This record gives sequence, C-alpha cells and structure tokens, in this order.
Amino acid sequence: MVDATESLRFFRLTVQYDGTAFHGWQTQPDQRTVQGDIESVVSKLANSPHTVTGSGRTDAGVHATGQVASVGMPSSWGATKFKKSLNSLLPDDIWISSVTPVPPDFHPRYDALERTYRYEVGLKPLCASPFYKRWCWPLGGTLDQSPTLDRILLDHAAQDIVGDHCFAAFAKAGQPERGTRCTVHQAKWSDTDLGVRLTITANRYLHHMVRYLTGTMIDIALGRREIEDMARLLESPDEFTTSPPAPPEGLFLHRVTYPSDDSVD
Repeated sequence: MVDATESLRFFRLTVQYDGTAFHGWQTQPDQRTVQGDIESVVSKLANSPHTVTGSGRTDAGVHATGQVASVGMPSSWGATKFKKSLNSLLPDDIWISSVTPVPPDFHPRYDALERTYRYEVGLKPLCASPFYKRWCWPLGGTLDQSPTLDRILLDHAAQDIVGDHCFAAFAKAGQPERGTRCTVHQAKWSDTDLGVRLTITANRYLHHMVRYLTGTMIDIALGRREIEDMARLLESPDEFTTSPPAPPEGLFLHRVTYPSDDSVD
C-alpha cells in the first residue's frame, strides 16, 4: 500500500497495447492482464505497491490505442522521467504514449465524457496473414470467397443506432444492471486497405455491446438479415436476437475524452 502521509504527484497515462496475450485490462488472480503488468512496473519504480486506475475494462483479446489510466507517484517523479522509465521496463506489447500531470481528484473512469472504439473488419485474403489477423476480424480469410458487403445497408445500420437508445439486446446476458440506455454520438463505417472500419463514440457501453453491434451490422450487409432488424432490436430487445458477437481481436479502444481535452482525433 502507498503511505498516505507521503507526498504524491498524480499522472494521467495514455496506454496502447496489443491485447492478444492478455486476459483483459483488469487485474485477475493467476492471469496476465494489462493493469497487472503496469502495476508491477509502477510498484517497482515507486519501491512500494501502487494501484493503477483505468478508464474502463477491455476484455481478453481486445486492444487499445487510447486507454487512459491514472496513478500517484512519489513527488520526486516528473512526467518525462516517468514515461521513459515505464517504457523501458514494460513488455513489448504495452506502450505508454503520453504521461501528463493531473489533479489528485482526476478519475479516468468517472470523469470521462465519452469513449470511442474502432472495429476493424478484414475483407481481403491478405487479412488472413499472421501480420494482420491478430488485429482484425479476418472475414476475407475465413469465408469461401471474398465477402461482398452492401455498403448502403452497412451505413444505414450504423445510422440507426445513433442517438439515445436501449441497447439491452446488444449486451452480454447476465451482466449487472446499470441501466441499458446509452447515447451513441457517432457511428460510421469507412474503407481501409484491408476492408472496413467501424468508428463508434458513446457516453457509455454495455458489456460486448460494440461486438454485438458489429456482428449484426455485418450480417445485414452480407444479406443474412433484414435492415429493419436494427430498429427491431433497439425497440423490442426481448423479442429479437442479435447475430453472434464479432471476435475480440478486431476491437480497439481508440480514445477517451475528458472535459479538459481539446477535440482531436
């Protein structure tokens, strides 16, 4: 434990990680996690056990390019030295892209205004390459032929979820009830070199929500479901069933936005 009488400086960390080898962000007994690896290094640098607080959990196999965490360190530590020391000791699949001082009451989870996720779908055969398939849903390498998505239907389905809705149908069963309404500020698909990418920004998410949304939208664009299914699932979650969730390896926590942040992509 940190000595409560010790003078601490608090820092905000922006964390990137390849989630392939992790059992998610949150510390778990006898499992390798991102939080656990970072806390181990921080505690070594501080010469005492320290807790790192994240903006939210990511599941096993999910990646991040903009996870945010906070930690208090002895007052002798500055941001530049702390970042350099962290990156020199952290494993190759975790990288701290920025370290900035924050007030002691900064909380990466409760102070967040919105979170942006990206989901990468690979449509070309190249996505089955070991250099790509760890970071996308390699549809182009798993189907009998390269899939053809109806982009009009895909874009239509994304627009259906923008706004304040009940997303109960798109949540993993059995999760604790915190309410099922979320406000999606943005949901759009864009083309990439390997396929397509979903970018979604919301004030909050339910467990596995982005993956269920992605799986359902892709099925609509492949002609396996009707476009009207998106509205039906939002309006009558107990009467309709989503498609299976898209796999975790295509999902990235891209950005967490706070009141003091400038609007940047």
